[in-house]
Amino acid sequence: MPPTSKRERVSRAEQKARTRTAIVEACRELITSGRMVTMPEVAGRAGVSEATAYRHFSEIVELITTALVDLWPTPAEALAPVAGSTDPLARLEFATDFLLRRVTAYQGAVRAVIAATVTSPPRVRDRPGFRFGLIDQALDPVVAADTPAAAQRLTQLKQDLAAVVSADALFSLTDLCGLDTEAAIASLQRTVRTIARTALSEPGNGHPGEAIADSITSNSGR
Repeated sequence: MPPTSKRERVSRAEQKARTRTAIVEACRELITSGRMVTMPEVAGRAGVSEATAYRHFSEIVELITTALVDLWPTPAEALAPVAGSTDPLARLEFATDFLLRRVTAYQGAVRAVIAATVTSPPRVRDRPGFRFGLIDQALDPVVAADTPAAAQRLTQLKQDLAAVVSADALFSLTDLCGLDTEAAIASLQRTVRTIARTALSEPGNGHPGEAIADSITSNSGR
């Protein structure tokens, strides 16, 4: 066979790139529809075979993670409406609402990722970690961590919140407890507020003086 020309190699590379783009775009369409995302469904929408889709993305988690890049704002963009607030509880409440409403809108993709990683525990760390960025953005600008002890307490608070500001927690309330979406989000917001208020009200919480305690007290009736 004659050697492949440079032009042919470029053409193949371009076709491969176009196919990959088509697969990602098809996945984004499915994600925003809220429907369950599967590789056969994505391949069909992209006009390629399932085998071709798998050649570009080895499994569904990789594909969904790639497709979400342009669908999810940065933490700073997401929390822009509360950027001027110095109240960590209000900021966390907003972050919780933002995450869980986006999870609800994209729940087909979220459930697909959870299902794929539950059956393969080593892949859990491949799940998109949007909650962590939102929690960081809610707390870091307003909660001081200027001593080792304060930094450790802040880290512990973030870990505690990660169990609540999550799709898993939302689906537990909607699927197992039978709550509707609004009630489930409100429940998790209350839990987030309770966890954060308790942690930030403790002595030596990393804030200068009693400013944070005063902030928490003044907002506790919300």
